[in-house]
Amino acid sequence: MDTWSKALKHSVLPGALASLASTLVLAACGKREAGSMFAGVNAVSHWLWGDKATRVDKPTLKHTLVGYLIHHGASMFWAALFEKSCCKTLDKKEAATTATVAAAASAVACFTDYQLTPHRLRPGFEERLSHTSLLMVYLAFGAGLAAGAYLNRRDS
Repeated sequence: MDTWSKALKHSVLPGALASLASTLVLAACGKREAGSMFAGVNAVSHWLWGDKATRVDKPTLKHTLVGYLIHHGASMFWAALFEKSCCKTLDKKEAATTATVAAAASAVACFTDYQLTPHRLRPGFEERLSHTSLLMVYLAFGAGLAAGAYLNRRDS
């Protein structure tokens, strides 16, 4: 069985790509639906600043930077769990299989975020975006996980 140390090492690229991809979709959907590309990321900062943060549209260090850092940290957390729990499957280096397990990991993250997590620790962007946009955010998250996991193993 792979160690947590190896899983954490392997989680850096998938976590970063998942964070980046989902943040780009958050920005695009926020611009389209809320009129602000910062709305979705700012909403995440409600972890620290309460529900008022879900209504902030302009870029600020307090909301945008904090929101992104929380989102990135959560992405890294999910990537570490993904790498640890799926390492044997990912090590097969099959693109379709990697995409499938990444989609499953993204679905687990979404279920956990909205069914098992208390309101204060939910992502927050659900307050600004439609269900369709949330689906797109989690699809982008899964695509980032898959791309990172696949790239990690391409030369090994």
